[in-house]
Amino acid sequence: MLLTAMLRSLRVSFRQPSELLNPLFFFVLVISLFPMGIGPGEETLQLIAPGVIWVAALLATLLSMESLFRSDFDDGSLDQMVVSPQSLLMMVTGKVMAHWLATGLPLVLVSPLLGMMLSVNNDGLMGILLSLMIGTPVLSLLGAVGASLTVGLKKGGVLIALLVMPLYVPILILGTSLIQTAQMGGEYRGHLFWMLALLALTAGTAPIAAAGGIKVSLSR
Repeated sequence: MLLTAMLRSLRVSFRQPSELLNPLFFFVLVISLFPMGIGPGEETLQLIAPGVIWVAALLATLLSMESLFRSDFDDGSLDQMVVSPQSLLMMVTGKVMAHWLATGLPLVLVSPLLGMMLSVNNDGLMGILLSLMIGTPVLSLLGAVGASLTVGLKKGGVLIALLVMPLYVPILILGTSLIQTAQMGGEYRGHLFWMLALLALTAGTAPIAAAGGIKVSLSR
């Protein structure tokens, strides 16, 4: 059922290509503006690269979170999921996985190219790839909790940002620190282990919280 829910969500996403491309375009556009805005100095670009890349990834993820449950809510599918004998938890988990594959994975794949634009060295590029590969699923999982609580509200995107932004701070700090350490040639396995621990924690708790949030939202 998990695979079925994921494939269904992916099919729905591919029918609306603008929702897939908007976060990616936003990510690329925000990062590409910095070299033009502050100049081509390599030292400055390398210094700001970890924070710029991670903040851009965070905002791009938030940009797409409002639509996670919105289409199912609008056509009544979400109500059917709640009353269905099938597991709501599995359906929510499948939707979050599909969201990451459709929006988070493209950010991960394009990030090394954008890192090169910011004069990041080879070790730093590997740090960017690893940190986003582990960190973007955390962003999607935590964002799903906010999306579930605001699914029936107008302008839910702003409320999602207010709800989940504090939860994003630990993964943001770890991700930027990992890239900075990698750029300097340092050992960053400790950062990786902490990020993997956060991923395991959110993977075990966020879908449960999101399923509960959907029930609360639909009961209002």
